[in-house]
Amino acid sequence: MADAILVPVELPDPAPLSPVLAAPLASLDIVLLGHFQLPEQTPASAAREQFEAEATATLERLAEPFREAGASVRTRLVFGKDRAAVIDQVAIEEGCAAELDPAPTDGIDRILVPIPAVAELGRLPAFVDLLTGDSTREITLFHVVEDGDDLEGGEQLLRDAREGLIRSGLDAELVDTRLVEGAEHDDEILRVAAEYDAVVMHEAEPDLRDRIFGTLPDRIASRTSDPVIIVRWNHEPASEVEDV
Repeated sequence: MADAILVPVELPDPAPLSPVLAAPLASLDIVLLGHFQLPEQTPASAAREQFEAEATATLERLAEPFREAGASVRTRLVFGKDRAAVIDQVAIEEGCAAELDPAPTDGIDRILVPIPAVAELGRLPAFVDLLTGDSTREITLFHVVEDGDDLEGGEQLLRDAREGLIRSGLDAELVDTRLVEGAEHDDEILRVAAEYDAVVMHEAEPDLRDRIFGTLPDRIASRTSDPVIIVRWNHEPASEVEDV
């Protein structure tokens, strides 16, 4: 069975999905999640009764480019109040290896791959490879050394990651590294991501900033209009969310 990737869209007025992404992801099982955001006092049952038919039709329309590219597509429709919790729960239930934040794009020439301070690449190279096409001319492995961290250790981390991607089959001539020193890890990634066409990254543990400003992948997609693939670590099931 192919890996599954979750593609969440916001209803009732989702942004269009870029056809540029349909072909690269066609080898995966696509789980297209329609999240219909509810006001705090609105019961999910009432919203479902009123909007389910139209929302389902919208999801089927969004699924069509993936199906035309040969992908297997499953759709999920959720009326809920906590988008992040819904995404996490559905990803677990559907066994998704990654999530796509599907910002529109005209092409993917340069891919940014932020590397966290861990040695395990996991599924990351496979998802970088998915977005690497004939037009790709650069894959940059990027690491931020925060104040007080070991600069030499960061350089070694990037060397090891580059060797890992090359061993996985990526073209050595495409894979470069970039190390910066900065006080704020997320801010540096946001700054550099603006220079690229897509980002592939591991998920991070949620923190207070995510609840206030949105997750880092969401902020990247919003600020740069780049699609972002978030490669998931294995998780224990989250608490049950409404209307999943």
